Amino acid sequence: MPNGTTGLLHEKLIAWQVACELLRVVRDARISDAKLRDQAMRAAQSACLNIAEANGRDSPADRRRVFAIARGEAAEAAAAVQVAAISGCCAEPIADEARRIGGRVAALLSGLIRSM
Repeated sequence: MPNGTTGLLHEKLIAWQVACELLRVVRDARISDAKLRDQAMRAAQSACLNIAEANGRDSPADRRRVFAIARGEAAEAAAAVQVAAISGCCAEPIADEARRIGGRVAALLSGLIRSM
């Protein structure tokens, strides 16, 4: 666990920070459909975990591959909240927030992928 003066490398990535924000939005959506809620949470968690994993990889190609997986997971998490709202399983404003944040995660990860 990092202390006040050190931290894990992934924690410095804006993509990681925004993916964590997406995870919080998915959690706070309180999706009433248990299966859809589980899928949304797993995708949001996976986005965060894949960003951390990618940042720990040595090979640029491997990092790109895992960042791309994280991008897909973020898109899935945002879409799951949108589907929940369309289905009446959560509020529309939270779905709009998930879409906005999910898009930001995807854009940040696309930038990381291109920079390698």
